[in-house]
Formats: sequence, structure tokens, C-alpha cells
Amino acid sequence: MRRHGKNGQLESVVCNKCGKKLVVEQGILREGAIMFDHCWDFFSEKDGEVHHFDLCEDCYNDWINQFRIAVDVEEQKEFL
Repeated sequence: MRRHGKNGQLESVVCNKCGKKLVVEQGILREGAIMFDHCWDFFSEKDGEVHHFDLCEDCYNDWINQFRIAVDVEEQKEFL
């Protein structure tokens, strides 16, 4: 879960699964994490809900290792 200050700057990120507080310095997340923002739509029991959560890299790895079909991974060619 992300928290922002009154100025909109990122203040903290906590993994929703394990509760680990991730390192944030000067508004920049300094650890591997993934942020989910998903708007559920028609044909879902959550129609109209928007879910926001964060996972640390370890929890993300644990989660995707349970998938029957592996995540499609490609190498990024350029870093901005």
C-alpha cells in the first residue's frame, strides 16, 4: 500500500501480503516491487470496484511460482 504526502510525493510503500516496509528515499522507491491498480468491470462480482495493492519482489516471486502457466518475461532493451 502506497502513502503519499500532502505535496503528492511518495512517502511509504508497504507490501500488502507480508507487511514489509519498503525503502523510500526522497519520494523514490528504492526496492523491487510491483504496484497493481485494477478496475473490475462487467461480468465480475467486483464490478465497479478499483483495487490497489503493492507486492514486494519476494511476495511477487512466491505468487507467480504458483501459476500453472509461467509469466511471459522479455528483456528490456533500454532503461530510461
